[in-house]
This record gives sequence, structure tokens and C-alpha cells, in this order.
Amino acid sequence: MSKFTGFSSLAISYFLLVSTIVAATDVHYCDNNEEYEVKVQGVDIIPYPVARGAPATFSISANTDTEISSGKLVIEVSYFGWHIHSETHDLCKETSCPVAVGDFVIEHSQVLPGYTPPGTYSLKMKMLDGRKKELTCIKFSFEIGFLSSVADI
Repeated sequence: MSKFTGFSSLAISYFLLVSTIVAATDVHYCDNNEEYEVKVQGVDIIPYPVARGAPATFSISANTDTEISSGKLVIEVSYFGWHIHSETHDLCKETSCPVAVGDFVIEHSQVLPGYTPPGTYSLKMKMLDGRKKELTCIKFSFEIGFLSSVADI
């Protein structure tokens, strides 16, 4: 085997490993006709697919033209179209406040229970300012893997 073939095999293996650990997710606005003040560029999920019983981090890259001093994130999760979970988070605990004009990241980590069924889930997130005005609303899907983490074994 040549050095190039060995290197190329190693590079492909590394790429496949990394691509299963981090995934950029297709994001859609809740209302395509709405001009949201916060524009979302993307969502990264680490690890991907999400492992039951292990921490998962959702990083949302966004941009705003106005400073945001406070707010809430309202999250709704569905499984096969059935609403199964809702939660609300203080925006300033998920990113630094005040959020300055320009690019920013919202990062949320959570451990899903080991008994969480594997499959495809849908998540809807609304960002509200301190006056409860909707700044953005996005939807995306994510996978929960069939295998539990080592902690569940």
C-alpha cells in the first residue's frame, strides 16, 4: 500500500468519524413571510445523532440588527408529530446579555433521559424579547440514536 493510499484512507476515516459527532442541521423559519429581527444562520448539534443519557449541545448561530437586553427561549419538541415536551429558558443564561448588534451564538446543553425513544424529533424555538415580542421562530429536526451512552449500561 502506498503512503498516499494509507493517508487517504486515514483522512476518509477521520472525516466519517467527525461527521457523526457534529451535524449542521437544516433550519426553517416558522413563517417564511415574516421579517424576523433575529436571523438564524444555522444550528450545530454535538454529538450527532444525540445519545440518550449523555450531554447534547445545540449551538444556534444568529445575527441581529438591534441590541437585545433580555428575553426568553421557548422550546417545543415533537416526536412523530406529537407534542411531547416544552421548556422555557432565560436568553441571558444561554448567551451573553445584552446581545450586541451583529453575530452571536446561543448554546444550550442538555442530557436526555436514557429511556428517550430513538428516532427523528422536531424542535421549534421562539426567541422573545423582554416585552414578549417574537424576535425569531425556527424549526429543525434532529436524531436520537438507537444506542444509549455507556452511562446507561
